[in-house]
Amino acid sequence: MSRSARLLAAVLGCVALLASMTGGAPPGKERHTDTRTPASAAYTVELAGDSSGGQWSGHERVSFTNVSADPLREVFLRLWGNAHGGCAAPAVTVTHLAGATADGLHVGCTALRLALPTPLGPGERHTIDFDLTVRAPELADNAGRFGRHGAYSHFGNALPLLAVRDTAGWHLAPFTDTGESFYTLAADFTVALDHPATIVVPATGSTWDTPGTTGRTVTTATARKVRDFAWSAGPFDTVSQVMAGGVTIKVHSGAGITAADTRAMLAATGSAMDTHARAFGAYPYPELDVVLDNDLWFSGMEYPGFVLNRVKTSALIHEIAHQWWYGIVGDDQYHQPWLDESFAEYATELALGRDGSDCWRAVEWTTPQERITNGMAYWDEHPARYEDVVYTYGACALHDLRRTIGADAMTRLLHDYVRTHRYGVSTTPAFKAAAQSATTKDLTPFWTTHRIDD
Repeated sequence: MSRSARLLAAVLGCVALLASMTGGAPPGKERHTDTRTPASAAYTVELAGDSSGGQWSGHERVSFTNVSADPLREVFLRLWGNAHGGCAAPAVTVTHLAGATADGLHVGCTALRLALPTPLGPGERHTIDFDLTVRAPELADNAGRFGRHGAYSHFGNALPLLAVRDTAGWHLAPFTDTGESFYTLAADFTVALDHPATIVVPATGSTWDTPGTTGRTVTTATARKVRDFAWSAGPFDTVSQVMAGGVTIKVHSGAGITAADTRAMLAATGSAMDTHARAFGAYPYPELDVVLDNDLWFSGMEYPGFVLNRVKTSALIHEIAHQWWYGIVGDDQYHQPWLDESFAEYATELALGRDGSDCWRAVEWTTPQERITNGMAYWDEHPARYEDVVYTYGACALHDLRRTIGADAMTRLLHDYVRTHRYGVSTTPAFKAAAQSATTKDLTPFWTTHRIDD
């Protein structure tokens, strides 16, 4: 931690850690409105990769607007890439900051507090610049969403992004491997990745390649109204197709994946995109990239316009459903994980022709405190129950909701909910209110029985 005053650093670190656990606010005592800020962010990034594509250095510029009625005296950058190495071995470093003053690393060095030069008033816009280095940690065994194994590197949650402030203060949740901790607002990205011409760099957004210096290529990606930016680097084989609606699908295969499997996953991607679009509305982005890696320790992981996946169709369908549930309709994944995981799993089951008949009969609660709507702090203490409750029971509850209000009403509910929350943030009270508006039945007993709390 680089602070000029060690005592102040310790105090701020303790306050920030407490805030991340409770949802309260770290430094800054002003009262906040329900408005989520900073918003309308634009990220411009230029990075050059090393010979392997495992380390990148360059510059990032972030512009944002204070949409709150309260002044903004600080912002936080989430440095999620530091989660595993912590302060002892940071994988993401920020230096040569302009437009703000670095004022302490918090939450295991995953949150950097930046003091603004003057309070940013309502409606005012500000820009910060900094140099950036991102190093994919070496992974000896199975690959992760951020890390390097062999010739391949994945950069999920690697770019520094603005944290969100709302009525609860700054959201500075700790990292979790049980699920996800991420919570950001829709933003625009322009990212230029300069890399050896021998490697391929799939990324979020619409991408195109131009020649760089001798032996190098610059992959430029633009993405509008997305919540994150991810990329991979390695000697991938790529197949693609353009769907009837104009969306380009690219599937990039790593070592050991056959051409037949790649083509099958390309077909499955197109089918899933069509199915989810019919259910929830058109996919609003021009491109979707799927990176196949059978060395992943998980089945799949979603980012806007970008999916990491094993050769496993059911997982692919689930991760593509996340393009709607978290990508288009956002949520606080640490505090309300069911809002994307239960919904994505429900969408997956519908796509696979499963209707969840009598699934609630198989539900068995292990403790009175167990709830579909529990946050990651609870599931990190009970990791063995996370998938059963949030994925299986959560999807089952949505099947039951469909049977309770009727299939047509449920279809309209979810389609309209995506439309009204497009590029926004879902909350449990908001969804419960929307569901109640879709029926004349009192759903209060339903929420109680299915343990779906506000």
